[in-house]
Amino acid sequence: MSAGKHVTHWINGKPHDGPAEQQGDIYDPSTGQIAGRVDFAAPAEVDAAVAAAKAAFPGWRDTSLSKRAGILFRFRELLNTHKGEIAKLISAEHGKVESDAAGEVARGLEVAEFACGIPHLLKGGFSENVSSKVDAYSILQPLGVVAGITPFNFPAMVPMWMFPVAIACGNTFVLKPSEKDPSASIRIAELWAEAGLPDGAFNVLQGDKVAVDGLLEHPDVKAVSFVGSTPIARYIYETAARNGKRVQALGGAKNHMVVLPDADLDLAADAAVNAGFGSAGERCMAISVLVAVEPVADELLAKIKERVAGLTIGPGHDERSEMGPLVTRAHRDKVVSYLDSGVAQGATLAVDGRETPVLGAPETDDGFWLGPTVLDHVTAEMDCYRDEIFGPVLSVVRVGSYDEAMALLDANPYGNGTAIFTNDGGAARRFQNEVEVGMVGINVPIPVPMAYYSFGGWKASLFGDSHAHGMEGVHFYTRTKAVTARWLDPSHGGVNLGFPTNG
Repeated sequence: MSAGKHVTHWINGKPHDGPAEQQGDIYDPSTGQIAGRVDFAAPAEVDAAVAAAKAAFPGWRDTSLSKRAGILFRFRELLNTHKGEIAKLISAEHGKVESDAAGEVARGLEVAEFACGIPHLLKGGFSENVSSKVDAYSILQPLGVVAGITPFNFPAMVPMWMFPVAIACGNTFVLKPSEKDPSASIRIAELWAEAGLPDGAFNVLQGDKVAVDGLLEHPDVKAVSFVGSTPIARYIYETAARNGKRVQALGGAKNHMVVLPDADLDLAADAAVNAGFGSAGERCMAISVLVAVEPVADELLAKIKERVAGLTIGPGHDERSEMGPLVTRAHRDKVVSYLDSGVAQGATLAVDGRETPVLGAPETDDGFWLGPTVLDHVTAEMDCYRDEIFGPVLSVVRVGSYDEAMALLDANPYGNGTAIFTNDGGAARRFQNEVEVGMVGINVPIPVPMAYYSFGGWKASLFGDSHAHGMEGVHFYTRTKAVTARWLDPSHGGVNLGFPTNG
């Protein structure tokens, strides 16, 4: 990418052409160099995007389901055709390797495919003759202008948890993506326009807290979806709810993977490395805590170290790379600080990612690198256990029994995802029943549901009542209207002031 790259907003079907009061830098995380600039929205741009969405809403709401589905199908095909291009944009700005970015786009495509079935998904209920010559039925109608505020770690997939379903349901959408990797959102907006979506039905606002607060407080925004850290999710939920909006705010995570003594340790080691270090650990569903039920910890750790030693770290565009850099220098430094604090608090640094060689030197010497890292003998009192690190750091906690592992999980404030590795069906079934976590994997380390189920956690990992996509997504982006109808017989009439009863 050239140093002159410029990313702006997408409002009312085209790129915004006005001046920017403030801009931010876009980095190439593999080199640490500035690759371009992104405009930050001021209140005027927020108002313009919401106004465009509001103006487009009546026409889009009244567009037939078959025509909406047709546009969704065309968007899905365009997205599939250009998925490699979008993956390259993500990799260049986020740092994840291109194969990982392509996987992200593919998972977002699944939600677009689910939304293509909107004529079926919006079917209401009908009851004939609930009273004498009276019929009752329910219909699902869109809310109006809805907004999505999304994180840096999945600049394509997470927005696509939201807008395909929202738009298919008849809403218009304003997306506020992360300012760290904004380009994918604009390319997706272009594909919506090419698919035939009316101008104003999908808008993109780049920026920071000014744009976020503008959407949270805007009277014409009816609902807000968010994915990010728990402190910000709480703020989003409280602020949007205080302003009378429907809110789904998905927060942070501390995902535990429990390995029982009977587990296949080779499978478990593969899973721990894949789920702990894929996308440099910058996933809300990454495994960040490995709970080894003794006596398997030593053997399992040896297998993990063996696998980590064979990983190749380098720029996302290099086909040899299996893991890329972290997204910013500040974030990399924060993640590294947990290595020092963990050792100071009693953990053992089994694998030090600061020593991992990186492909591409000398161009990559100033990149935001940290290789896979493993902290052993971690306890629940340590900062590296309590905090969401959001990087390639795997904490190994050794416990003596299944019950001790469960007590650890239950005491943790997060409840996003978890996994158990075992060959004991009874133990697995007990685990899935007892654990207070929203998404559970059994011999599956990252149990992200398919699009026709819903994504979301429990406890401090969710604020609001609705999970993302699936039928919960359809219900979040619609409201139910109940209709009771009587078509009178011409011979019927009369006045009756009594309270209506069924008969």
